Amino acid sequence: MDKTYQPQELEDRWYKTWEERGYFAPQGEGAPYSIVIPPPNVTGRLHMGHGFQHAIMDALTRYHRMLGRSALWQVGTDHAGIATQMVVERQLNAAGSSRAGKRSRCVRRKSLGLERRIGGIITQQLRRIGSSVDWSRERFTMDKNLSAVVEKGFFLICLMKGLFIAVIA
Repeated sequence: MDKTYQPQELEDRWYKTWEERGYFAPQGEGAPYSIVIPPPNVTGRLHMGHGFQHAIMDALTRYHRMLGRSALWQVGTDHAGIATQMVVERQLNAAGSSRAGKRSRCVRRKSLGLERRIGGIITQQLRRIGSSVDWSRERFTMDKNLSAVVEKGFFLICLMKGLFIAVIA
């Protein structure tokens, strides 16, 4: 037996086991319960505020699981729009280039590359703190299907806002 506790190996092994066995997937026969993680931006690492809010969401999700409810804690990351664009522009500037003259498709591709690199760090951090999210349902805000749903939602909001203005005018 080791003289000191080495949590990394033990915690990683158990978390992987729980993930592989689907312990974080919705199950149970009670009323559904779900929480969606406000997606952390892929421009950096998690901070104490994330840790605080994730501890609360994790406790609530686990509590509802123990009540027998079909509980889902939905995980995802966010491309962060302007913040990601700033990081990509800094990277372009460091390489002696700029966004000027680049097609938006090129900037989007670089943003997606940033998400793959940094988003992976964030999801590893979420695993490291023991978050009981259903990783099989992980989403990114720029995923094709998710973006289509968001665009449709914005369209409907704009349409409703236009109707509302027309009614009160």
